[in-house]
Amino acid sequence: MDFKHSAKSIELQQRVRAFMDAHVFPNEATYDAQQASGERWKVLPLIEELKAKAKAEGLWNLFLPESAHGAGLSNVDYAPLAEIMGWVPWASQVFNCAAPDTGNMEVLERYGTEEQKAKWLQPLLDGEIRSCFAMTEPEVASSDATNIESRIERDGEHYVINGRKWWSSGAMDPRCKLAIFMGKTDPDNPDKHRQQSMILVPLDTPGIRIVGPLHVFGYDDAPHGHAEVVYENVRVPVTNLLLGEGRGFEIAQGRLGPGRIHHCMRALGLAERALQLLCQRAMDRVAFGKRVADQGVTRERIAQARLSIDMARLLCLKAAYVMDTEGNKAARAEIAMIKIAGPAAAQQVIDWAIQVFGAAGMSQRTPLAYAFTKARMMRIADGPDEVHRNAIAKLELGKYRAKGATA
Repeated sequence: MDFKHSAKSIELQQRVRAFMDAHVFPNEATYDAQQASGERWKVLPLIEELKAKAKAEGLWNLFLPESAHGAGLSNVDYAPLAEIMGWVPWASQVFNCAAPDTGNMEVLERYGTEEQKAKWLQPLLDGEIRSCFAMTEPEVASSDATNIESRIERDGEHYVINGRKWWSSGAMDPRCKLAIFMGKTDPDNPDKHRQQSMILVPLDTPGIRIVGPLHVFGYDDAPHGHAEVVYENVRVPVTNLLLGEGRGFEIAQGRLGPGRIHHCMRALGLAERALQLLCQRAMDRVAFGKRVADQGVTRERIAQARLSIDMARLLCLKAAYVMDTEGNKAARAEIAMIKIAGPAAAQQVIDWAIQVFGAAGMSQRTPLAYAFTKARMMRIADGPDEVHRNAIAKLELGKYRAKGATA
C-alpha cells in the first residue's frame, strides 16, 4: 500500500496551510462577530470575501476526484487537504469543499444528466448557491434507510413529493437553493433496496415549509444550520429524477463513501488543533508546584492522543487507497472503520484538551467546546457507530461463511 502523496498534493497542502495561516486563523474572531450580529440566517461577508480569494488562488473544488471540474486529486491526495481545512470548522466553505455540497456535487457529477448539471452542478461548482440533502426523517429510525416513509409519486409529467425530513444541513442558509430528496417511488417492491429514489427539488417550489433549525448540543450552527422541512404535495418535473426509479440506494452509497473520508479527515484536523492547544496550555500552566506538562497523567494523555490521531489517520489513508485502487464498494469495510475511529479519536483528544483548560475549555474562550460537539455529532451523522460496527462484523463473518464454516 502506497500512501505517498503526489507532488501536486504536497504543493496544495503547503498552499492551503499558508492560506489558513494568512486568512482563516486571523479571522476567527471576525467570523464569530459576524455570526453573532443581526439576523442568524444570513450570508456572512467574511466567507464570501475569503471564497473569492481562494478561488483566485486556484484553491477551489479540490475534493472532486477523477473530474474535469475538480483538482484531479485522488482520495489519498485530497485527504490531507481535508484535514488542514478541518482545523477550523467553517474553513472548508472557503475552498468550496464543504458538506453537504461536496456530496451533492459528486452525485450530480456521477449521476446527473447534462441538463441537471448545467442547472445545478455548475452554480454549485462556482460557489454561487448551496444545497442540502433530504434523507433522514423524524418518525423512523433513519439509520436503516429502508424505513424511510416519504413518497415520490408519478403524476403525468411530474412527481408529487410528500414527507417530513430533518437534519437537512444547510437548508436554513439563504444561499441554499436545492435539496436532493430521497423517498419511495415503489413501496411495494419486494426488494426493499429498490423502493427508494432520489430527486432534485428546488427549495422555492410551492409546498415546501421549513419548520426551523435543530440545535446540536445547544448550537444552532447558524448561518448553515440543520433544518426540519415539510414537503406537502410538492410537484417537480419528471426530468428532476436522478438516474432512475428505484436507484436511490445506489446513489446513496456512491455519495456517502467519499463524504465519510472527508468528514473523518476534518475530524482529525480538529483533533490536531486540540492536541496543539493541550500541549501549549500544559506548558504554560503550573499546578501543585510543577507545570501541568510535567504531570504524569498529562503526559499519558498526550502520548495516547498522538497514537490515536496517527492510527486513525493511517486507517483513513488506507480507506482512501482502497477507494482509489479498487472502488468505493471494495472499501466499504475500511470506510465503516474510519467512520468509527476518526470521530472517536477526535472526541477523546478534544475531551482531554478541555480537561487541561479546565473551566475555560467549556467556554467560548477556546474553540474546544464547539469542536467537541462536532466530533460527538459525527458519531451519529452519516450512520451511527452501531450501524458501522454491524456492517464490519457482517463482512468479517462473511469470510468464514465463504469457506463453508458453520460457526
